Amino acid sequence: MPKPRSAVPAETNDKSPLENVRDAADALFRAAAECCHQHDRASRVHAKSAMDDEVDAAQRACEACDEVLRDMTDAYETTSANVRPGDDEKWWRHANDMWLASREYLRRNGGSDDESSRLQEHSPGRLGKLHTEFELEASALLALRHAADAYRQDRPNVG
Repeated sequence: MPKPRSAVPAETNDKSPLENVRDAADALFRAAAECCHQHDRASRVHAKSAMDDEVDAAQRACEACDEVLRDMTDAYETTSANVRPGDDEKWWRHANDMWLASREYLRRNGGSDDESSRLQEHSPGRLGKLHTEFELEASALLALRHAADAYRQDRPNVG
């Protein structure tokens, strides 16, 4: 998979640092919204499909969206690191909330993947820990959805 372009192209960008941060936040929003959408779709496919290939394809789509979310989270973090908006920038607070929610979701997503890959014994304690990891991941995905929805309220034309 090719590496994504830089969030702020060198020397060709005539925008202010704050506009670059807003662009990165908008990109993060679109990645978060698509990630949530694909996970919803995968849940429906898991519940209804009798074809393993369809389930596998839905899971791969989620993994691709998770990777894009990771890239856009990193881009937002890099772009916004040294920029401070005015106090009236409500979108900024929502963008930071979305960034934090993205980081937490990605962390939880990795935790449930790690836990399921280590599942060699099927003891109640081990299965309980796996269940907890999946519940925490689902909760983090819901928090990401709420953060993206809040961002969209301030920037309705972002999608």
